[in-house]
Amino acid sequence: MEKRPENVFDEGRMLIINKPLNWTSFDVVKKIRNQVRTRKVGHAGTLDPLATGLLILCTGKFTKRINEYMAQEKEYTGDFTLGATTPTYDLESNPQDHKDFTAVTAEQLAQIIPRFTGDFLQVPPMHSAIKKDGRRLYELARKGEDVQPEPRKVFIKEFQITGIELPVVHFRVVCSTGTYIRSLAKDVGDALGCGAYLSSLCRTRIGVFTLDQAVSMEEAEAYIKAELTAIK
Repeated sequence: MEKRPENVFDEGRMLIINKPLNWTSFDVVKKIRNQVRTRKVGHAGTLDPLATGLLILCTGKFTKRINEYMAQEKEYTGDFTLGATTPTYDLESNPQDHKDFTAVTAEQLAQIIPRFTGDFLQVPPMHSAIKKDGRRLYELARKGEDVQPEPRKVFIKEFQITGIELPVVHFRVVCSTGTYIRSLAKDVGDALGCGAYLSSLCRTRIGVFTLDQAVSMEEAEAYIKAELTAIK
């Protein structure tokens, strides 16, 4: 009988996690790293703490595949809230600069959405993990430093409005890696003239991997425990 390796997670495993609300992507990595007992654990694409959904983790030798997964197309669903902005473009900071949104119509949204499909330059949020001169933008923002992020080319394949319950607008987006949905919310609000921020977000797909394949943290921990127990 073939002997199993001492730790199958060193050999390499991919875990498809449904990231819980209010967890950072690193929180998930740290938790799983402690469970699998190997230092080599990484994720294939950050989700903000207030986002939920698909987070791919790789362990051991499979960490070599992370860049491959990160480069794949992403799909998201979520909500914009009209009538205000926030410094972080989402609910990690408080809404401000309130404006009237009641005149916004489905027709206006339908006219604006095509501006944000295809290739275009997007300005990332100041509160993001992008580095400038070796420092994270969010670190500079927290210190009050006024640094303008450089626009980056992104590609949005599909942008659909799936429902309107003012001030909330429901949407679905299929996009390239590196696209900030928070910035998209802010840009739509600017185009409408009333402001907007991202009020919920769920990643539903990365390449061929979909949210219905994902497991909860509890299910992942049970799987890991079973795999490690089987080695003994």
